[in-house]
Amino acid sequence: MLRDYAFQELSDFDREVYQMVVPQEHFLNGALAMLPWDEFSDVLVPYYSVDQGRPALKPVQMLKLEYLRYHYNLSDREVIKRAETDLAFRQFLQIPLRFPLPDASSLCVFRGRLGVEGFRKVFDRVVQTAREHGFVKDRLRIKDATHVIGKMAIPTALTLVAQTRDKLLDATESFAEVMVTGERVNLELLREATKKLAPNERLVTRLAQLSEMLVWVDQVTPPTDPDNDRLWQKFLNQRDLAHKILGDQEQPGSGDQTISTTDPDARRGKHGQFYNGYLVDLIVDADSAIITQLNVLPANGNEGFDAIELLEREQAAHGNRVQAISIDGAGYSGPLLRQLQDPTGLNVEAFVPVPAVGVDEKFTLEDFTFNAEENTFTCPAGVTSSSVSYSPENQTTRYRFRAKDCRECPLLKRCMSKPPATVGRTVCRSDYLAEHQQAKQKTKTAAYQAVRQEHPQVERKLGEVMNRHGGRHARYFGQAKVLIQETMAGMTTNVKRIVKLACAPIELQLTN
Repeated sequence: MLRDYAFQELSDFDREVYQMVVPQEHFLNGALAMLPWDEFSDVLVPYYSVDQGRPALKPVQMLKLEYLRYHYNLSDREVIKRAETDLAFRQFLQIPLRFPLPDASSLCVFRGRLGVEGFRKVFDRVVQTAREHGFVKDRLRIKDATHVIGKMAIPTALTLVAQTRDKLLDATESFAEVMVTGERVNLELLREATKKLAPNERLVTRLAQLSEMLVWVDQVTPPTDPDNDRLWQKFLNQRDLAHKILGDQEQPGSGDQTISTTDPDARRGKHGQFYNGYLVDLIVDADSAIITQLNVLPANGNEGFDAIELLEREQAAHGNRVQAISIDGAGYSGPLLRQLQDPTGLNVEAFVPVPAVGVDEKFTLEDFTFNAEENTFTCPAGVTSSSVSYSPENQTTRYRFRAKDCRECPLLKRCMSKPPATVGRTVCRSDYLAEHQQAKQKTKTAAYQAVRQEHPQVERKLGEVMNRHGGRHARYFGQAKVLIQETMAGMTTNVKRIVKLACAPIELQLTN
């Protein structure tokens, strides 16, 4: 519940002490002066009840405590403890010397109030402040992603299935107590019967048991008001997770494998080395080094196509039009390039590196002549392709040459590594050939070289978020909570940049 804050006003004595003790050049003085903190109330107040619940600390002060957590890389308890005695903290919070601070648990409640939506609005408001100061331009965005290590241990397949089963039974007990009791008796009998089996054999029996459980679990009768029943929603989540993990184990070669019941959103990915967790993906304004938008994906997420969502989110929040974007190798995708550069859509010029081709004398697609009317290719030796097939999955047309023609070709050694046995040379033509060729031609321009020289900015910015503000390791479970963490780390990085770009001496004006 919101309340009157008149008693929180700084007295003349408070102001005098702060000005005497806290150095004028202290960074928090700059952060207090350069950000319109009071204006954040417009974002925060809607997440509070006006007349229900216990009296709450001023929402802006809660946001400042969250900011201090990430700026100094502290925990909830540590930031409250330090704010009790650190006068720079108290001046930044704009609270009197003797004002009591809330319990550390209130920060957890605050994060729950705002959720992803609220923290994104806060992030966008900081970027808007940078735009109002004239720092952010729309000339070029630089995009990159890096890994976030998940906060969980990865169990074996046997342990994963056992954890899934146990959590499903716990969630189901409120709605089918008799069935759950019987299932637990069966479980004890199964444990006794299989305790001497090898782990892979035990896994087979556990999967069979989980599959049989789900047959009757799917028939559990819902409560009267299922949409507002928290226990029922928890049950549905556990049931869906059990189906997902069972499917993963039955088809181990499929992608998007769930690796933990503790954090079902986390995935296994590769960023240099294999890891378990998430990807944090962001775009940076090349002129100011301000992070203009940020997102979190599972470790196996498509970071290339996330460029579209990042640009759309930024432009929706600020009503601007980005002119160009620089992406690493993940951006060399025909569908992505087409969507980015669509004149009726984003209409953003894309700069992406082209995969390196091995240095040899083998003929490439450019050495073959395409006949659009007959839908054929002619090789450098003058032979025409004999068959054509289309792959909808890869959106690619394959043109094949006869093995006999290739074996007898005088240019064979310049075309293939060894003589063909049954099928001759195959040439693949993507539906997005025009986009790929345009990207290749662009790499030869001076504009491309200039953009690539600016690209390292985003790597330095990612390093700052990861290493200075706790972004490398997830503090929480779940993609949404990790997104809140990374959003705050990005906001903190932006505040630092805004203060640095201000340059002019700061005349601090303490406000109520």
